[in-house]
Amino acid sequence: MRQTGVAARLRGISAASSRVVWVSGTSGTVIRTDDGGRSWRVLSVPDAEKLDFRDIDAVDDRTAYILSIGPGDASRIYKTSDAGATWTLQFRNEDANALFDAMAFRDARTGYAISDSVDGRPVIIKTGDGGVRWSRLTNALPAALDGEGSYAASGTNVAIRDRHVWIGTSASRVLRSTDEGRTWAVSATPLPTGTSAGIFSIAFRDPLHGIVVGGDYKKESEAVDNVAVSGDGGVSWSLVKGAGGFRSAVAYVPSAANTVVMVGPSGSDYSSDGGRTWRAIEGPGFHTLSVPPRGREVWAAGEKGTVGKLLFGS
Repeated sequence: MRQTGVAARLRGISAASSRVVWVSGTSGTVIRTDDGGRSWRVLSVPDAEKLDFRDIDAVDDRTAYILSIGPGDASRIYKTSDAGATWTLQFRNEDANALFDAMAFRDARTGYAISDSVDGRPVIIKTGDGGVRWSRLTNALPAALDGEGSYAASGTNVAIRDRHVWIGTSASRVLRSTDEGRTWAVSATPLPTGTSAGIFSIAFRDPLHGIVVGGDYKKESEAVDNVAVSGDGGVSWSLVKGAGGFRSAVAYVPSAANTVVMVGPSGSDYSSDGGRTWRAIEGPGFHTLSVPPRGREVWAAGEKGTVGKLLFGS
């Protein structure tokens, strides 16, 4: 466990490398370490004291995006290019019916952010110039189910691999594109649905192999049908039973073949066979997690400013 010096509920985390990790949460909280978690610096975002930063995405050691949630203009995206010394407001939501939940970046220029559906359609915005301009995708998006959106629980319900984009929804469906968002298809998964259930996180280790986790957050210990895996790019999904309980975030560990880690408020688990069988990890629960692009460290964040670190491999 790491002492961060803040007491906020932390819902966003992004490990740019083994030394540089960015974390975000309630009350406009953003913190950063550049020494592998031994010390943390609190970063100041202008006029953000009342914002809830549910997602943070670092594209390198000095560049990161943060997303706040809430109705109307409470949904915003900020960017820093100088390790958090200054921040630029890049996107302020102007649709009173939209509520943004999460985002993901393929590289320093290309990223996607998602909102709950509006007027029966998913809301997805994209940037191709590092966030200078964000445009809403309107081309051939499948219709949303009644009340379908995405949970703003961990900032991990959007996944990107090369030209592929996947989005996990509260209706336990996966929206997927193989051409950077030009066209879209949708697949059902066997995870439960309901007002407090669905997909909370999605990850792909390559364009074919992926995993979704979730369950019912109001029934943490009862969530047994909470993991599904895909081997065909998200076209079809197979249920994995007997894993842990409600889980809010999942990630592959690139340096440990076939290793997957998932976390939730009540605990954490790991799999060494791509998500088909699971073992509990001793220790507290967390809301979100992140793994450096080429690292073996799993970073997790949760309640009262808590950050944890777990090492895999030699």
